[in-house]
Amino acid sequence: MKIAVYGASGYQGKLVLAELARRNIDMLLVGRNAIRLREAATIVGIVDAEQRVADTDDHDALVAAFRECDALINCAGPFTSSGHAVIRAAIAAGCHYVDTSGEQLYTKTVFDTFADEAERAGVTVIPATNDGCVPGDLVAHLLAERVQPIEEITVSHFIVGGGYSRGSLRSAVGTIDAIKAGGLSYDDGDWSTGTPARHASVTLPDAPQPTEVVKLPLSEVVTIPRHVPVRHVESLVDAALSAQLNAPLTPQIIDSLPEGPTEEDRRAQRFTYLIDAVGRDGQSARGVVRGHDTYGITTVIAVEAARRLVADGAKPGVLAPAQAYDPTNFLAFLAPHGISWTITVSDTPTAQQ
Repeated sequence: MKIAVYGASGYQGKLVLAELARRNIDMLLVGRNAIRLREAATIVGIVDAEQRVADTDDHDALVAAFRECDALINCAGPFTSSGHAVIRAAIAAGCHYVDTSGEQLYTKTVFDTFADEAERAGVTVIPATNDGCVPGDLVAHLLAERVQPIEEITVSHFIVGGGYSRGSLRSAVGTIDAIKAGGLSYDDGDWSTGTPARHASVTLPDAPQPTEVVKLPLSEVVTIPRHVPVRHVESLVDAALSAQLNAPLTPQIIDSLPEGPTEEDRRAQRFTYLIDAVGRDGQSARGVVRGHDTYGITTVIAVEAARRLVADGAKPGVLAPAQAYDPTNFLAFLAPHGISWTITVSDTPTAQQ
């Protein structure tokens, strides 16, 4: 098995390289700059790993690099501007594809643009294999097994501590209009923008008071309706987190910042993701995902997502996580990495973790 990493010299890319090395998976480093690729290989301690230079505007070079591999992990954001070129090359090379994007509209365009092409090529494409979308999508599928039919699903993200990489901040700046507008909602079979949020606050588990929330574009809104029959899906975040993402940033400010959060900051970070479902009969269910270190968990998820496509296979096309992987099995894999999850139906807890 050989897995390519595009954007291998970036903050997330180097974390992915280290995880591949830890798991003894053969890898290929691909990026735009030969010097930065060599530096990344040295930092990670994989100086003998193969490296290839290929820019997103050089389709032939990308195809030639990816053709040597079984799967590709794309870590090169902003994905909205460059992701399609990398996916197109992966499909042409017959190489399965996952990425670490958190850009909701980009995720939607991947399904809209590449579903038929990937299926014809026998390639599986899974965007947004990150800390939020994968566990949230998998838990939503398990919720749907318990509550049917579902009227609405609300996904809420709460993150305390940590920090952002320069790449994440560039992605935020590149999609700031969608962030300010709240992104997509799903209603009765289609996605649209401009839909007001149905919820202004959410009560976290064991919290004495509700937390103010606002709409923010999360990829689960795109993926969940692919496999869960539901009338309405929206995504929310803590209003304080939204304010951080809306803070004015220039390329010069971003370039002056550290490449990403320190290991100490990542260890101290905590996140809680809620997946709240309401049935058409009024029955409610809640999925709770907890963990720490969003970048570290994204790394583990992306590597395992790519590995399973090669080792276990999945139907070709563009898929949501729950369409490609067994939800309970994948979530169980994440448990030793600090991810816990619970599902509660109405007032009756179902012990899962």
